[in-house]
Amino acid sequence: MATNDTVIWTFMTVVLVVFISQSCVRGESQVPCFFIFGDSLADNGNNNHLKTPAKANYLPYGIDFPKGPTGRFTNGRTFVDIIAELLGFKNPIPCFATTRRHKDMVRGLNYASGSAGLRDETGTHMGANVNLNKQLLNHKATVKHIASVMGHKQSSNKHYLNKCLYSVGMGSNDYMNNYFQPKFYPTSTKYTPEQYATLLIKQYSRQIKTLYMYGARKVALVGLGQVGCAPYSISTGTNGSACVDKMNDAVQFFNEKLKSLVDQLNTNLTDAKFIYVNTYGMSGSSVDRTTTGLKVSDVNCCPVNEIGQCVPSAAPCKNRSEHMFWDLFHPTEMANLVTARRAYNSSNPSDTYPMNIAHLAKLRL
Repeated sequence: MATNDTVIWTFMTVVLVVFISQSCVRGESQVPCFFIFGDSLADNGNNNHLKTPAKANYLPYGIDFPKGPTGRFTNGRTFVDIIAELLGFKNPIPCFATTRRHKDMVRGLNYASGSAGLRDETGTHMGANVNLNKQLLNHKATVKHIASVMGHKQSSNKHYLNKCLYSVGMGSNDYMNNYFQPKFYPTSTKYTPEQYATLLIKQYSRQIKTLYMYGARKVALVGLGQVGCAPYSISTGTNGSACVDKMNDAVQFFNEKLKSLVDQLNTNLTDAKFIYVNTYGMSGSSVDRTTTGLKVSDVNCCPVNEIGQCVPSAAPCKNRSEHMFWDLFHPTEMANLVTARRAYNSSNPSDTYPMNIAHLAKLRL
């Protein structure tokens, strides 16, 4: 005789399998699920319970977000929140750390963690974070969970995961909280900027191939923005330039190699499609202030503490839709909106290569 637990688990399994099989045909979203890997530009609460000051679960963070402070390092929605909306998801993709319900997991999870990077040591001088290798392990557990619920239907599980969209945006902290922090890390004394970019991309390549092994077939690789134009960077001195050129030059080595990696992945993994999102060309000095309304690009909107994050409960600026930066590092919701819309539907190959996110989502592979 079956126990009550067995009956309940069998019922949940049937419900979830039906949910997965029907989610693609109901037209609720352009892809059945959206999985997100990243740092504080995408973190939506994974750092909240970690031992680190790199968390944003207090006001004025979230002041313009419907649920208030959640752990997002901005006043409202992040880049990936807006991409999820454009894809047709009714609710933001939930964070891995607090998601337990099966039906939420199969629609996608956000693994992003503030201060995290491609390298395991990146950002650890601030405390704990979830680096990309750990995020991939978390995703492996998610894939295993979905497979266990679907039971013997391994082909259905693989087919389902193949249809999902994957966003990976990592590397900024490998510069801001590693290479350009010689007090804590030796990388800048060991490698030239180009050598360091090569090192990062080699590691990134292995990590993306691991994601591919877990079923990812539609992958958006988000490049690095103009980190030298962040208010924090400018405060360190620019030698007469508008931004810190050495920082921007360094991340451009990374971006150029990342775009080349996209070509390599598309050539070698023919049953998948990878795209490069040129956030560098859509941020900082590249933003059209007239059309976007982002008039203030070098000053933060909220009062900040010694680590460049918002002072708890401090009143932010009122004209935040005109500000590019929320604190010393992170963009405002308006800046995220400008970048996300271009990444999603731009027809300019310099914005997204070789196609935009909307096209990637609709591909049949």
